[in-house]
Amino acid sequence: MKIKRRLAAAAAALAVAGTGLATTAQAAGTEQPPHRTPAKCPALTVSQGWYADNKARLQGLLDTYGRCGDSYDERHKPLAVFDWDNTVIKNDVGDATMFWMLRNGKIRTPERGDWRTTSRYLTAPAAKALARACPATGRTLPTRTNTACADEIAAVYGEGATTTGKAAFAGFDHRRMEPQYAWLAQLLRGWSPARVKDFAAAARAENLAAPVGAEQRVGTGKVTGWARYYDQQRDLIRTLKKAGFDVYVVSASPEPVAEVWAQGVGLDARHTLGIRNVTRDGRLTARLKGCGSVEDGADSMITYIDGKRCAINERILGVRGKAAEKVQPAAKRQVFAAGDSDTDVSFLRDATGLRLVLNRNKAELMCRAYDDRDRRWLINPMFIEPKGKQSAPYPCATTGYTERDGTQGPVRRSDGTVIEDQRDTVYGGSTAP
Repeated sequence: MKIKRRLAAAAAALAVAGTGLATTAQAAGTEQPPHRTPAKCPALTVSQGWYADNKARLQGLLDTYGRCGDSYDERHKPLAVFDWDNTVIKNDVGDATMFWMLRNGKIRTPERGDWRTTSRYLTAPAAKALARACPATGRTLPTRTNTACADEIAAVYGEGATTTGKAAFAGFDHRRMEPQYAWLAQLLRGWSPARVKDFAAAARAENLAAPVGAEQRVGTGKVTGWARYYDQQRDLIRTLKKAGFDVYVVSASPEPVAEVWAQGVGLDARHTLGIRNVTRDGRLTARLKGCGSVEDGADSMITYIDGKRCAINERILGVRGKAAEKVQPAAKRQVFAAGDSDTDVSFLRDATGLRLVLNRNKAELMCRAYDDRDRRWLINPMFIEPKGKQSAPYPCATTGYTERDGTQGPVRRSDGTVIEDQRDTVYGGSTAP
C-alpha cells in the first residue's frame, strides 16, 4: 500500500525554507531573528559543530513538521532520510568491513575460480590479475597471509583498478551503479546475513576503539582503521524520532553491514536500506536485488544516486514498477534528507523541507547546494576533520555532472538551465559566513 504523506501548511513550510543560509542573509544586509522553540517541542541539544544558523533552521523544521506542527498526522508521519557513510558517521563502514574480512581471511573463493562471476562489470585484465594473485586453493582466500592477493582485492575495491593501474570495471550506468561498492556485497557470497553481521560487528568494535587517525595494515598497505559517530547527527536523529518523524538510513554499503552500524543511532533493520543480495538457501549470492523496472539478478542498480531514489520510493513509499524510478509528487516525498556525496544528490533533491549537506568537496552536490534556488539547502563542514576550502570554484557549468555513460557535463537545474560555477564558502576552519 502506498504511504500517503501530507505537507505542513504552506505558510509554515515557507517559514522553514525562507530563512536561507547566513551567507545569503548577510549579503542582503539583514539579520536573522532568534529562533524560539515552544517548551513542548523536542529540541536539539548539541550546538558545537553546526555552521551559522543551520541548527536553528533544523529546529524550525522539527517544530513545523513534527508533533508541534499544526498539520502533524500520527498516521502519516513526516519522513526523514539520511545517507550513512560520512553523513552520520566519519569514514566508511563498508571499507571497515572489507578491510576486516581481508585481514581475517573471510572472502570466499569465486565460483569455479572465475572472478568474472563476482561482477558482470569486472574487466578481463582485472579478472586475470585477481586470478594470478589469488589462486583458488580452498573455500576462502588466504588474504591474512597472502599479501599479493589482499593487495589486488584492495586495489580493485578501493581504486577501481588493478595494482598495475588497469581499469577494473566497465560498462555500467554511472547514475545507478558503482561496481566497486557493489563488489563488496558480491564478495559476501556464501555467507549468511547473520555471519556478515558478525563480521560487521567485529569491524565496528575495532574501528570505534581505535584512536582518531589510526591506520591498519591490509596486505602490504595501510588503510583507514577508525570511525566515529557524529554526535550532532545522533542528536538530530534522536530528536527527529522524538518529534514524530519516520527516520530512515539509505546506504550504498551492504544492507546487513549498515544494519549493524545503524543500531548505534537507534535505527532498526526495517529503517535501514542498503545494497541487497539475492539469497539462496539462506546464504547470500553474488547477484543483487533490483528496484523499479530492474529485475533481481540484473545487477544494474544499487542504492547509488538514482538507485537511492528508487529504493526510497519502492521500499518506504510503496511505489512499484518503473514509477519507483521517478520523482514522486511532493506530498509523498521525504521532508528532510541529509548526505555528503554525489551518490546522494537525487534523494536530497527530492526532499521538500530541508536538505543538509556535509561538505566533502563533491562537485555535483556542492554545485546544487550552493546554487540553492529554493533556499532549502543547508551546508555544513564535516563535524570531524572537516575539509578546508576548495581553492578553485566547482566546475558546475562544464564538468560537474557525471552522465550515465561516465562522461562529464554541466550541472543543470530542473528547468534545464546550467548552474554557474560556485565558490566554496562553507568549509573547515570557517567560523563565520
